[in-house]
Amino acid sequence: MITPAQIRAARALLGWRQADLAKASGISEIAIKNIERDHTDPKATTLTAIQGAFLKAGVIFLDPNDPRNGGHGVRFKK
Repeated sequence: MITPAQIRAARALLGWRQADLAKASGISEIAIKNIERDHTDPKATTLTAIQGAFLKAGVIFLDPNDPRNGGHGVRFKK
């Protein structure tokens, strides 16, 4: 699953505010804030919606178990 740090990094990569991510993912801005601050344990469906919004915008999440990627992170699709 994606981490709060990856969500913040993906937003920064795109230049999105939390409101932009909320609109793109269909998740409330308050929920996004709480997830990014690690103040909640989000449902898998919530994280899937957030990740889907980023994927649609061209961001992919790096698999921490893949040694070629160097750990948790984000980048634009090639």
